Amino acid sequence: MTRVAGIDCGTNSIRLLVADVDPKTGELVELDRRMTIVRLGQGVDETGRLAPEALERTFAACREYAEVIKELGVGGPSDEGKGRIRFVATSASRDAENRADFVNGVVEILGVEPEVITGDQEAELSFTGATKELRGDDRYLVVDIGGGSTEFVVGNRHVEAARSVDIGCVRLTERHVRSDPPTAAEVEAIVADVRAALDLAAETVPIGEADTLVGLAGSVTTVAAIALGLDAYDSERIHRSRISFDQVAEVVGRLLVSTHDERAAIPVMHPGRVDVIIAGALVLLEIMERTGAAEVVVSEHDILDGIALSVA
Repeated sequence: MTRVAGIDCGTNSIRLLVADVDPKTGELVELDRRMTIVRLGQGVDETGRLAPEALERTFAACREYAEVIKELGVGGPSDEGKGRIRFVATSASRDAENRADFVNGVVEILGVEPEVITGDQEAELSFTGATKELRGDDRYLVVDIGGGSTEFVVGNRHVEAARSVDIGCVRLTERHVRSDPPTAAEVEAIVADVRAALDLAAETVPIGEADTLVGLAGSVTTVAAIALGLDAYDSERIHRSRISFDQVAEVVGRLLVSTHDERAAIPVMHPGRVDVIIAGALVLLEIMERTGAAEVVVSEHDILDGIALSVA
């Protein structure tokens, strides 16, 4: 087994997975998995730059993760250690003019350079992580609803087609939402953006031809946790749960009429998702409606697992 660390830094959150991986079989034994809401993409859609306070929040999380990586013996900034740590940065850092500030800060803290990957690379890593334990005869549509973008991937044992489009819970919220709860016009604007993005995705990905819809990331897992009526967030109950279209629609209906304080009071709601969950849930609902999916299989395994596997 090879001990590796994978870090996924997105628009809304930064996440760490430390695991022992068998390079031959792909077996992955999780040692530590954690997530911090840092909102790296704060204002990027409007300004094109990473905000200083967003960078500092991200660097603070990196310092915490560096300690965990060291304690678990993955390796420091040596050549060997670099080979066993992979830091992947996605939507927000792809879009930012000052991403060199971000890269330099990560190198200083972790001793490894973040890879600012393309949307297609992000999609492939997400697909690998999400389907490694689901592999059967089904053709999967994997959707990873992030803060700045959403990835669509269709395939079975291998990726057949992938597309990343610029709809994410943070981007859509910053672009359209000014009221609490959002007005009908604001909701319509979000839905219009999502539908236009689905048209783009459908140009290269057969999103309506898969057997099984698999949903990834915090918006999906939060909707699932609410639909399941959980009193506290429970990864084991959420992972591989099947949430029907009607359940998703019911949760979206509840969220659309709820205030910030009412959403914050939901037991499974992470504080960093309170203001962006409505947009994220709407993306999921529109995907299910467009594809005709009767249910979504929720996966807690995602791009982080794909990153760890790629290191090993």
